[in-house]
Amino acid sequence: MISALTHSVRLLRANYVFAREGVFSDLDPTLLPFPARVGLRLARLIERPSKASHAGRLAAALTKLGPTYVKLGQFLATRPDVVGATVAHELESLQDRMPPFPQAEAIATIERAFDRPLKDVFTSFGPAVAAASIAQVHRAQVQTDEGLKQVAVKVLRPGIERRFRIDQDAFAFAARKAESFSAEAQRLRLVETAATMRRSVALEMDLRLEAAALSEMAENTKDDPDFRVPAVDWDRTAKDVLTLEWIDGTHLSNRAALEAKGYDLKQLARAVIQSFLRHALRDGFFHADMHPGNLFVDRDGRIVAVDFGIMGRLGAKERRFLAEILYGFITRNYRRTAEVHFEAGYVPAHHSVDDFAQAIRAIGEPIHKRSADEISMAKLLMLLFEVTGLFDMRTRPELLLLQKTMVVVEGVARSLDPKLDMWTTADPVVREWIERHLGPVGRVAGAVEGTAEVGRFMGQVPGLLSRGAVLIEQLDAATRNGIVLSPETVANIGRAEARRNRWTAVALWVIAALLVYIVWLIK
Repeated sequence: MISALTHSVRLLRANYVFAREGVFSDLDPTLLPFPARVGLRLARLIERPSKASHAGRLAAALTKLGPTYVKLGQFLATRPDVVGATVAHELESLQDRMPPFPQAEAIATIERAFDRPLKDVFTSFGPAVAAASIAQVHRAQVQTDEGLKQVAVKVLRPGIERRFRIDQDAFAFAARKAESFSAEAQRLRLVETAATMRRSVALEMDLRLEAAALSEMAENTKDDPDFRVPAVDWDRTAKDVLTLEWIDGTHLSNRAALEAKGYDLKQLARAVIQSFLRHALRDGFFHADMHPGNLFVDRDGRIVAVDFGIMGRLGAKERRFLAEILYGFITRNYRRTAEVHFEAGYVPAHHSVDDFAQAIRAIGEPIHKRSADEISMAKLLMLLFEVTGLFDMRTRPELLLLQKTMVVVEGVARSLDPKLDMWTTADPVVREWIERHLGPVGRVAGAVEGTAEVGRFMGQVPGLLSRGAVLIEQLDAATRNGIVLSPETVANIGRAEARRNRWTAVALWVIAALLVYIVWLIK
């Protein structure tokens, strides 16, 4: 009861901030039930005047509510199935920029993480150069065999885990209440969405996991000519501290600086698109926050990505799905594109492949009547997911994250080369994957892998038979003798039953007293 009251107070405060910033101003009251319409009128009484757009008002409200709400906004930007495409697009503009916490607290965190003075960890340690909702970054130096080396040190915000836990408990409470009252909330799976966000943030708060993501991507991309990631300093990395190679490059968003340094902007645009597709298709592991602030160009002209807190993964089935639908649209093979959806199990088998192919053609044909620079792969995927909804395709969170990231990547590439031909740029990467995995070589490799899988299964058969025999014996004993409970289990059941009976008796006495009181009033 106390926790429910606490959550309600926190949520009321959040609603007050939303109302004050005018977040509810664009809602259509005719679509709301009567109590909500009354609440909307009250909210508009405290709304302060603002010339900002709806996206600006929403971003301002989330920023005022603190780090958890900023992260909530960023998370919901990846779930247009929950908040709608319009709101998701608005939330993409939300910048995760927070005031830095004091230098002394960052030093205390580092000394606690490594159990030694700061001077024994870093030769020098400067003020924060960037601050976000979960951590902030400092520039520092370390002593190596080659001399002093510049590093970037990411330090977790003190107390941030407790702050997020409290706010996320309130989110979960709101999601449960919404699902208990609304069938639409159940359809949108708000409880599952809140749980997914909790898991995502928990991973972000262990900086060792971000270091592991960096290490994995470094291995995946070690032979890529136009992309790399910073090296991790594992000796100076802990749960609350991450130390990386300092990237002394040019922000990809600084077009003027890139031109002044003589970089080929068209080549950089192609590299951004092709790198992302390689990571998604070849590796099944991609950077899911590739906005311009996280991308640099180093002295060798290679793209360097930073901030690996949000990563996306695609399994073999999802990668094949992505490659084949892109290839199907490139070659205008709509029938094959439709078949892939059925083979992946995304569209239920009771639907017609021909009808689905016709719906896909309605998306693909307009593309081939446009100039190359007008075609958006991200928009294509968005339209495709809208059409698949008509054919009962369930939401695929990993594909939504892919589509959201592709929107950002396309935006970055178009800012460098507005006339970029997305399909010509994507074709070699997609075609290479198709030939390697679905061509003759891929079929041979698949057959070898299938043989190995059969061998592994045959090796497990004796163990499976042994465990099956034990299970049959246990079922036979339970049938003949009944289920035998341990004394501790019996005692625990007895105590639980006693508590239940005691509270039942209390409830009955309360009801009896109320009845007596009512009879007395009638007299």
